[in-house]
Amino acid sequence: MIIYGIPNSATLPFTTYDNTHITNKNMLTTLASVLLLLQNAIAAPVENIAAAATVGKIRGVREPIYHLYLQANSKNASIPVLGPESAADEFTIGGTIQSKKTGQYLNIATASTSYKPLVWSATGSTTAWGLEGDTIITVQSSSYGRQLNFLVCKSSDATYYDLFLQTGSDAPSGKTCSNYQTIHLPCLC
Repeated sequence: MIIYGIPNSATLPFTTYDNTHITNKNMLTTLASVLLLLQNAIAAPVENIAAAATVGKIRGVREPIYHLYLQANSKNASIPVLGPESAADEFTIGGTIQSKKTGQYLNIATASTSYKPLVWSATGSTTAWGLEGDTIITVQSSSYGRQLNFLVCKSSDATYYDLFLQTGSDAPSGKTCSNYQTIHLPCLC
C-alpha cells in the first residue's frame, strides 16, 4: 500500500490508495455527498438576483427616447426625466435604484392610474427594482409584479421626457406620450 506524500504513520480519514482503488468507502460516500451538495447549490434558483448591485447609466432604446438618459429634472430635482447624455447620471441598482451623483433613490409613487409617477427621494422606499439582462424591471415578487414597461410624456422642457412605470395602458390626457417603452443599462453583452 502507498499513501502518496503522507508518512505511513499519519492518520487519515481514508486509509490507503493502491494506484487503482480507494479502499475506504467513507471517502467515496463523502465525495458523493459533496458532489450532490455542489450540484444542488449550482442548480438552486437565486431568489433576488437584483440584490447584486450593478452600476451604470440608464437610457431609453426606442424613439422618442432613443439614447436619452435618466436624470433629475433641472427645474425640480424630485422629478425623474430622460434627457441628454451630457447631464446623465450613473446609478447603483440592486433592489433600489440610487443616483451616484445625488444619493437620491428612484421610488414609485402611489396612483390609481396604471401609470405610476416616479420620484427622487432621500430614502429608497421602492425595493422592487431589478434587472433582466440589461433591462430595468420591477421584480415578480414585488407588489407590482414583473413590469418592464414605462410611459414617457413630453416634459415642459423641450428635450426631456417625464417617466412613469406602466402597469396597464392608461395615459394622461392632454400630453404627448409614448407607451410601452423600456429603459436599459448600456449593453451587458
